[in-house]
This record gives sequence, C-alpha cells and structure tokens, in this order.
Amino acid sequence: MPYSARDIDLRSLALHRLVVQKIQADPQLFAKAQATLERMAAGTLAATLPYVFEWCRVFDQGMAEALALAVEDSERGQTLRSTSPFAGILDDCERIELLKAWATSG
Repeated sequence: MPYSARDIDLRSLALHRLVVQKIQADPQLFAKAQATLERMAAGTLAATLPYVFEWCRVFDQGMAEALALAVEDSERGQTLRSTSPFAGILDDCERIELLKAWATSG
C-alpha cells in the first residue's frame, strides 16, 4: 500500500524526533548538523536555497531553536524537514530500526 504525503511527513517527523533525542543526549552532535548545513549552503540547488537559508537563520538562534523546528508539527516544519541538515546524525541501524517500527505501527 503506498504511503500518503501525510504518512511520509509523519515518518520524517518521527526520524527527526529521534535525531533531537540523540543530539540532546550528546550536544556535540549539533556541530555535525552545522557542518552539514554549511555544506548545503555552499552547494545547494537554487530551488532549495530558501530552505537552507531559513535553517541557517534558525541555527544562528541556537541549538534549542533548531531542534524545536526539527520537530515542529506544522507546514513550516514539514517543508524544512524536506531539506534537513540533520542527515547523518542517526546511524544506519538507528534509522532502519525506527523505519521498521514505523512501518509496522500503521
């Protein structure tokens, strides 16, 4: 059965909630997300540049604000998660475990 757009948004939100938990447990991981964001800003496509700039603006406000946005259940949060600087925070096992649990819960 194909997933709806809302299902995909909820899956992304679940992944980002796990990312936030992991960063809160080890705040040094936030620097990894900042480095990813810097790479994105330097080499992103024009279509996603406004989202990257918005992430940059929020990251400049601090870790708490960036993590709050990562798990914001709103249209803004959904849109920005589609261009997320948090890629690479979860390892493959963490990501796969969450995706398996998410797929069987629906």
